[in-house]
Amino acid sequence: MEIHRPDTDFIAGVDEVGRGPLVGDVVTAAVILDPKKPIDGLADSKKLTDKKRQALALEIKEKALCYCIARANIDEIDELNILHATMLAMKRAVEGLAIPAEFVFIDGNRLPDISVPAQAIVKGDSLVAEISAASILAKVARDDEMIQLDKVYPQYGFAGHKGYPTKAHIAALEEHGITQHHRKSFKPVKKIIESTFSTKNAK
Repeated sequence: MEIHRPDTDFIAGVDEVGRGPLVGDVVTAAVILDPKKPIDGLADSKKLTDKKRQALALEIKEKALCYCIARANIDEIDELNILHATMLAMKRAVEGLAIPAEFVFIDGNRLPDISVPAQAIVKGDSLVAEISAASILAKVARDDEMIQLDKVYPQYGFAGHKGYPTKAHIAALEEHGITQHHRKSFKPVKKIIESTFSTKNAK
């Protein structure tokens, strides 16, 4: 795919984290980098170590012209579905930038409903520095939230699996039931709700 960079300093990159997990918000970030303050080591957040991500997140926040971290909550995910909730969160991130973007690069193959010219780029977090920066901010923000949630619900292991449907997470759901932070529309969670409901009715 050809990447057409317009002649402006106000290019935002947008990415999301948290489409697959069974718990928590989907988190997005929009970042406008400062061409005069380059950041070394930007890459797809999933390919970086936790320590490197944390360090880069601090550097991005210090050096970027502006950034915005936004989200769609579990009620919106359950009501709209995860794709539409992600698009809504991306729209919020772009609209929340302190400096209006003149062009937006979005990771993926779909564009949210924004009023700014934009291009969707598959695997954009490995190809466009602004998207890489957004992926790092979104992942660090969401991972931190899962670590905080783990302190409230240690029996679920959120700090380890970050809410994704691992065997350990499914086993914890089966043993302890769902929390108020779980996405009720997601199949594994729905299954637990239905089995709990039928067990109660059987009594």
